Amino acid sequence: MLKKLHKRVKDLERRLNVPNYSDLSNPEHRRRAYWHYQLMDHAFLRAWWTNFHPVTEGVYRSNQPGPARLRRYHEMGIRAVLNLRGAADTSYHLFERDACRRYGMEMVDIGLSARSLPLPDTLLELERIFRTIPRPFVMHCKSGADRAGFASALYLMMIEGAPVEVAARQLHWRYLHLKKYDTGVLDHFLRTYARAQRRSGIGLMEWIRTGYDRDAVGRDFQLWRKGEWEAE
Repeated sequence: MLKKLHKRVKDLERRLNVPNYSDLSNPEHRRRAYWHYQLMDHAFLRAWWTNFHPVTEGVYRSNQPGPARLRRYHEMGIRAVLNLRGAADTSYHLFERDACRRYGMEMVDIGLSARSLPLPDTLLELERIFRTIPRPFVMHCKSGADRAGFASALYLMMIEGAPVEVAARQLHWRYLHLKKYDTGVLDHFLRTYARAQRRSGIGLMEWIRTGYDRDAVGRDFQLWRKGEWEAE
């Protein structure tokens, strides 16, 4: 029964999605994109639940904003949107790009994962974006729980110079982030850096460039889950 339900959902997604389209002025494309966005990307759940929070002065985090919410952000004075889901020819990105263009907001895309660690080059690019994106800005992923929390923690460390213990509070259950599941690998990135910093005093960006081993941190996360990883 579950397999049949899964197949029906996938069939509906294929019917609603129009691959490689980008012209929302086409009424049929816009209609299909709207229902794809509402049903497949779960936008209907985000109509009132925004997971919108300040990170620091001029920096905010949220879940995926729709056009109406982007208008409100624009009215708040927010000048740019950092999309942590990456660029894609799918409904959520098309509506977001269209709304940002309409309201004169800069939109920047970078792809992070909630359940796997970023490459060093991705982190270096993220720091560059943090230093150049217009402010105030809002960063978001789909739910605003994992990628948005991780990026918020990194912003506080990379730009504000916050201690890792303070920055790590951005990954918290109050934002719906769960540390014990696969998304906890993001916490372990911070945990691993904190250990390296205690041992040598190394700065975050230097550690990313010279000491961060993505595969090793991923393996160590599995040990941490078993209680076999030592923080010191």
